[in-house]
Amino acid sequence: MNPARRTLTARCCVVGGGPAGIMLGYLLARRGHSVVVLEKHGDFLRDFRGDTVHPSTMNVLDELGLLDAFLQRPHSEIQHLAGHVGTDTVEIADLSHVPGRAKFIAIMPQWDFLNFISEKARAFPGFQLLMNTAGDDIIREGNRVAGIRANGPDGQIDIHADVVVACDGRHSTMRSAALMQPRDLGAPMDVFWMRLSKKPTDQNAALGFIGAGVILVFIDRSDYWQCGFVIAKGAAERVKARGLDAFRNEIATLAPFAADRVDELKSWDDVKLLSVAVDRLDRWFVPGMLFIGDAAHAMSPVGGVGINLAIQDAVATGNIVGAALERPGPVADETLERVQRRRMFPTVMTQALQVFIQRNIIAAVLRSEAPPKRAPWIMRLLVSIPGFRRIPAYTVGIGFRPEHIEQHG
Repeated sequence: MNPARRTLTARCCVVGGGPAGIMLGYLLARRGHSVVVLEKHGDFLRDFRGDTVHPSTMNVLDELGLLDAFLQRPHSEIQHLAGHVGTDTVEIADLSHVPGRAKFIAIMPQWDFLNFISEKARAFPGFQLLMNTAGDDIIREGNRVAGIRANGPDGQIDIHADVVVACDGRHSTMRSAALMQPRDLGAPMDVFWMRLSKKPTDQNAALGFIGAGVILVFIDRSDYWQCGFVIAKGAAERVKARGLDAFRNEIATLAPFAADRVDELKSWDDVKLLSVAVDRLDRWFVPGMLFIGDAAHAMSPVGGVGINLAIQDAVATGNIVGAALERPGPVADETLERVQRRRMFPTVMTQALQVFIQRNIIAAVLRSEAPPKRAPWIMRLLVSIPGFRRIPAYTVGIGFRPEHIEQHG
């Protein structure tokens, strides 16, 4: 016999305990609202989730008075982004001039970031985080979403809420339940993620190497390198068919400094495939429910901005929906539409830039049959212009419409 279904009530139910969901839960609870955040896993430990915390996010943490405590957590810092193309080493971005106290990208395991924010959120009485609890379906009242049906370790739960915010990722269950279909913008690539040890003699920077039909990225994680091996979309099985030795040799050829540690990849179990997608919803809401983060717009890994766009969505939602929740009753469609209007511009601009880079640079590299001898002349020209590196640094580090914490009460 099934146990009785429990019932909870909150002003807001957030589905998904990723960066957008945990940050939104914190912000709404900080304003004094009751908020229930659902996370289907028992912890935040996931390999090869995005681990870059950009200046835009750290500026938000600074406005919340959390930056100093955040930076006390173990992390590494990247101020310069460089690429190696043939005989050329090209510095693409210099973040030393971006606005704010944190003039660098912080590299921190995403689980540490999420644990940090959720720990701070628990200081507010209205915050409730339910782990091992998956949102399965929508509760409707007429044509309006009025809550979520979920399953947790103690059985089934109904969470009734004045607004539901879906932050449950690019494979959103809530999006499917609401019959929402994103528009696919296309991605020419997939990525193998892996880790290799880091030696004290290695340089401290984010590195990129371009070869014949492949791009190899090294992200500095203090005591190891997080490595992304970018391949043409759908080519994973062909790469695996060549064998692990060939794969290790290609890494060693592209990045000679790492040749003495490629044997750390013992099997294909040490290599995880990420299928890259770039898409977005044309409409981010239905009555009573808002979609943000990857549930509204899956981003390319180009620039590593996905987490930070999601957090900016959460800040805008915290400002706009948080103010609406000061009034009793369900949140109006007009309020949810305001969030979409606010966040659609930076989403469209960022995805347009990512798609341009994918089609005009990455796709060309992935089609090439021989490694380039030098960086493209336009790249060498642009980085030779004084101050040019500040432009990509601002675009990656801050973005097109950075959000700020609005004062309230």
